[in-house]
Amino acid sequence: MHNLFLTIFYQPILNLLVFLHGTIAFSDMGIAIVLLTAIIKLILWPLNSKSIKAQKQLQDMQPKLNDLKVKYKNDKVGLSQATMEMYKEHKINPFSSCFPLLVQFPFLIAVYQVFRDGVNNKLDLVYSFVSHSGNLNMISLGFLDLGKPNVYLAVLAGLAQFWQAKMMMAKKPEKKSEETKDENMAAIMSKQMLYFMPAITVFIGISLPGGLTLYWFVMTLFTALQQLLIFKKKDVSTGIVEGEIVK
Repeated sequence: MHNLFLTIFYQPILNLLVFLHGTIAFSDMGIAIVLLTAIIKLILWPLNSKSIKAQKQLQDMQPKLNDLKVKYKNDKVGLSQATMEMYKEHKINPFSSCFPLLVQFPFLIAVYQVFRDGVNNKLDLVYSFVSHSGNLNMISLGFLDLGKPNVYLAVLAGLAQFWQAKMMMAKKPEKKSEETKDENMAAIMSKQMLYFMPAITVFIGISLPGGLTLYWFVMTLFTALQQLLIFKKKDVSTGIVEGEIVK
């Protein structure tokens, strides 16, 4: 299994990074990482688009799901059936947002391992047709050492994570009735996660090599821009507006 992962993910990503560094990146590791991230993002673009659309549909449908919880609060079987009927009616698969993320996970692990091991420590895995100097310079822009942790890149990654999550959250009118306390609680938890995840991103990012944190930041930024592009398209309507399902 390890050899399969090495052959399919780790080695190609390492070689692509080395190739980009020695050619169009002008031996700048930062530029090479940005280009590597862009290429991986383009490869995963269709899958990520499906995931984003599914997440947005589920987010926009949440108020109606909460209404069902109130209606069937003493009938778990009825709630389950009504929920599945709603998903079926609007052609939403609640698991469709998970699979694309699982597909992307091996890429993240491979990039993590490349920088964890140190690019220069694994040059023996570079293909024979990919030329390199034998010692890649990890300094970017003349001052940024991507081989060491960088708090500024971690903060940028956290801010990008916040923007992405903020964009995903649907704006809903505040409700105070007793019947909607579960919905209000869900909104509070969602708001807490809005700040919690970026904080975790920064916390983890400050301990990672700067090259990996840069990859994390750029990938999150590209994903947020992809979300923005998708949400602006008129043909991506979920059929749900301000908590109401359009018939």
